[in-house]
Amino acid sequence: MITHSSNPTLSRINTVKSHSNNTMSLNGTLNKTLILLILVILAGGFAWTNASTFAPLLIPLLIGNFIIGLGIVLFLAFKPLFAKYLAPIYAVFEGVFLGIISLIFEQIYPGIVIQAILLTIIVTLLMNVLYRKEIIKVTKKFRSIMMVAILSVLGIYVVSFIMSFFGTTIPLIHEGGPVGIIFSLVVVGIASLTLLLDFDFIDRAIENKMPKDLEWYGAFALIVTLVWIYIEILKLLSKIRR
Repeated sequence: MITHSSNPTLSRINTVKSHSNNTMSLNGTLNKTLILLILVILAGGFAWTNASTFAPLLIPLLIGNFIIGLGIVLFLAFKPLFAKYLAPIYAVFEGVFLGIISLIFEQIYPGIVIQAILLTIIVTLLMNVLYRKEIIKVTKKFRSIMMVAILSVLGIYVVSFIMSFFGTTIPLIHEGGPVGIIFSLVVVGIASLTLLLDFDFIDRAIENKMPKDLEWYGAFALIVTLVWIYIEILKLLSKIRR
């Protein structure tokens, strides 16, 4: 039985166990991560180049993406083996969302998108080194702290999202002042450390010979975290430039 990592996309996975020799592997997980990443990029490129088509539907797309994305994340937390069906759908929806959002930011702050992409790559490589070299160890205490941090950020965003329907939001954190920048730095840090939980989950799932279909779930978790990191870095850079 495998102990769950604290990533919200990696919830309650300890009931899944393989009964065959067809078990999860690192190469298989990386290959599926690449497939999902390509879907995100293709969908993002399509949305970027056809932005005028999506313009009238921007608000419904944002709301729909939030609901569908969160719904898939929560569903897969309890039914991880369905990731092979839902992870590609999530990747396409997120790609369209990222394509539109990235274009909006790029039009306001030229050059910000490539900066955010490069920083996301750097953060990913850095977290991989920190994990592989065991500079930061994923312990039970670390998982517990991260769970609280992730749920806290999620709670803040959900409250802010609901408040937006009433024409208001949580003060300061979305602005370009010191409080807003510090908040974004903290969230970028939390999102980055979440990668360590993903790496840890994948390693332990492989070690415990979990079902091969769970590779889609590991890949899905990585994509969710990478998208989160990219968006938070994009927001941080916009606040700094603002």
